[in-house]
Amino acid sequence: MAQTPSNMMPLGTIAPNFTLPDVMTGKLVTLSKLKSDKATVIMFICNHCPFVKHVQAELIRLAHEYQPKGVAFIAISANDAETYPQDGPEQMREIAQHWNYPFPYLYDETQIVASAYDAACTPDFFIFDGDLACVYRGQLDDSRPGTDKPVTGKDLRAALDAVLSGQPVVEEQKPSIGCNIKWRVVA
Repeated sequence: MAQTPSNMMPLGTIAPNFTLPDVMTGKLVTLSKLKSDKATVIMFICNHCPFVKHVQAELIRLAHEYQPKGVAFIAISANDAETYPQDGPEQMREIAQHWNYPFPYLYDETQIVASAYDAACTPDFFIFDGDLACVYRGQLDDSRPGTDKPVTGKDLRAALDAVLSGQPVVEEQKPSIGCNIKWRVVA
């Protein structure tokens, strides 16, 4: 299993806007419609990655815990579905239904959004404040597949708690580690 770290978008970067299809509804949605005035979590995930599978239940727990506090969660898959058909929109819908995702699961077929965010791996996490400025990018927590460290979401939780309480987010942030995004091969 190849391990790719996050590229670590510069803190303060304004979230690039996007319009993408939600695989659950088939409708196009925009960041401006999905964002929160408090905090917005954008996660680059996919269906087949063992790193994503390792944290999937915690992502759902986090959303259930923080959405009532006004935090928006958005999941995006940008993997090339021609090379990795298990990451295509129909399969994304099946996974979202199976896990009962409490957040939209968007498909970035052109990979323009992943590129705009400089996303590198799955999972790759970004938190933006109410003004859509990046206050956190990096790992969920220290757990990885095959380790004995429990999945707690502690790094993401600490950042969200800081934003919600009006405190600065700790600037020392660890990159996420996961499978590389499966970029299209351009001939």
